[in-house]
Amino acid sequence: MRVYLPATTTILRSLVDEGRLTGPLTAFAVTPDLRRFYERSDAEADVEELEYAALLAAARASLRLLDVDPFAARRRVVLSADVPDAAVTPVDDADADAGAVRIAADVALADVASAHIDGAEAEDDVRAAVAVVLEADLGSEDAQFAVDQAEGHELAWYATQEIGPVLELL
Repeated sequence: MRVYLPATTTILRSLVDEGRLTGPLTAFAVTPDLRRFYERSDAEADVEELEYAALLAAARASLRLLDVDPFAARRRVVLSADVPDAAVTPVDDADADAGAVRIAADVALADVASAHIDGAEAEDDVRAAVAVVLEADLGSEDAQFAVDQAEGHELAWYATQEIGPVLELL
């Protein structure tokens, strides 16, 4: 199953150095709940659109990880990985995102298909969003505006073999 793991540059460095991220991990995927959510909204979403929705949910979760990681670059990071279906369980919580899943197993660097990372131009908006993302989660419209500004930046795509060199440039 393709999953989207929220991360930071610190987590990315750990993945490169250790060769794996130790489970259990929280990620996002195209789950039955995510499909139902889009069916209820009368949106005809194909698999690619649903995967993009899961990637965006992971990018939002990356903001929350940045909030507790003062040493990471102020850039959202999402890892796209393929893990065994048996290792993935949907999060059974009414407050959780429709695509939230738990991965019981470790995720090896070899399982990672790509990394998605904000460019330098996003850093100021990401920094501002990190400062208020929890307020946005609680319904603050002003905070949501700051988060929307950060989410307006497209994440750049990197192949697995590019992760190390990208980290060196940060």
